[in-house]
Amino acid sequence: MIVVKDLQFSYENSLKIEIPDITLKLGEELLILGKSGSGKTTPKKGEVIIDGTSLYQLKGNKLDKYRGRNIGIVFQKPHLLKPLTVAENIGLPYFFSNNLSADKVQYYLGQLGIQDKQHARISTLSEGEAQRVSIARALINGPKVILADEPTASLDDENARLVVELLKGQAKKLGAALIIVTHDHRIKDKVVQSITLNSSDQ
Repeated sequence: MIVVKDLQFSYENSLKIEIPDITLKLGEELLILGKSGSGKTTPKKGEVIIDGTSLYQLKGNKLDKYRGRNIGIVFQKPHLLKPLTVAENIGLPYFFSNNLSADKVQYYLGQLGIQDKQHARISTLSEGEAQRVSIARALINGPKVILADEPTASLDDENARLVVELLKGQAKKLGAALIIVTHDHRIKDKVVQSITLNSSDQ
């Protein structure tokens, strides 16, 4: 499902990070550990292939559409729209895909334990609840790949554990590959495969 080749990050010609080649099948999970600013999510060289499609060969609208249909992203900060309700935030991908049904919003509200919050405003949510909304929004298109960028960094131990379990559980239900990138060592033993990035000066 995912093949990563010769991936490299460099900053101002002094800091260089080489990422080991990765092959990840459907339903598998991977944790990428590295300190903040170590280049976990900003590669400058190499190739990333998802389900036979090279992402670096796609440009503009084609890349946006591919991401929208195949990749679900969970950010450290949920980036939710405050004027919208929880259900409306989860349904935002409707604007980028035409293969959804409204029932899916209700499904993920239930799956993530926030059905009673569907009409709530974002400002009334706890950090853990807001992160669940972000996860639901990332999953609603049925992505082939789930990318979680620092999903637990701002959460306490219990909510961090719950978020990782939710991500793993939903990835298995979708048959999606799951990649978590983080500096949060609390979750290292919760993901089967892991790699640690170390920077080196040139």
